[in-house]
Amino acid sequence: MTDPIEQGARAAAQRLAAPAYANLAHEVEVALHSRGTNRRPGQYTDPVALSGLVVSIATLAWTVYNDIRSRNSAAPAPTPDTVARRVRLELDQADTPAPPLAPADRDRIIATTVEETLRAASESDPDPV
Repeated sequence: MTDPIEQGARAAAQRLAAPAYANLAHEVEVALHSRGTNRRPGQYTDPVALSGLVVSIATLAWTVYNDIRSRNSAAPAPTPDTVARRVRLELDQADTPAPPLAPADRDRIIATTVEETLRAASESDPDPV
């Protein structure tokens, strides 16, 4: 089975890449490689830190999705909007500095990363739990 976190983060980086973040896809690869090494960016102000945010959101989206599914496996899969709402809440409650992003940019990054992570999950396993 492929890793929905990795696939989601990569796909989100491709969608979010813009002239200001031309190297986002490469930086996401670096962040994925260092995932789990206890190295976390303190702030999300540059493309490297932004890539860490994308990977963190993908990881959190996968965790939230699985948590919701495991609580009621008979219910339909949670929607991307439901997962994104919970991801926003959990990021707001996290004990890390708030990203210095405009609220609309932050919401776009969260929505895009959640969508891509859930798409990757559905492609890798038709009934992920």
